Amino acid sequence: MWGNGKSGGGKPVAAITTLIAEGTVIRGDVQFDGGLHLDGIIEGSITAAGSEAVLTLSNKGRVHGTISTSNAVINGQVLGDIVAAQRLELAGDARIEGNVYYRVLEMAAGAQINGKMVYQGEAVRQLAGPEAVPADA
Repeated sequence: MWGNGKSGGGKPVAAITTLIAEGTVIRGDVQFDGGLHLDGIIEGSITAAGSEAVLTLSNKGRVHGTISTSNAVINGQVLGDIVAAQRLELAGDARIEGNVYYRVLEMAAGAQINGKMVYQGEAVRQLAGPEAVPADA
């Protein structure tokens, strides 16, 4: 899955730069850049900066708020919406009570979502039309 150090496009993903351990409870919003591994509880929103940011929520982790990141691997409980600008991976123990917005989704058997799943495709590109040929040509 993500253990090989490369994302689906062959780009390296962020190394874990922050760890919130089991038994830790944070009440308030969290902003991070790089990689965040969460075994504890966050009661507030989580926002990632950067297109290579990765949130990893273990099966022990809990989030009570909105998650907005480029990439996420979820294996715990989320009570709130998830917005993954690039890639969202839902492992077998993922339990989500909220809407999920994604571009690329990988969902293992056993993962549960109680909310809407909304695909966020790339912006529609306007194709150039054919060039007009002068009448006297």
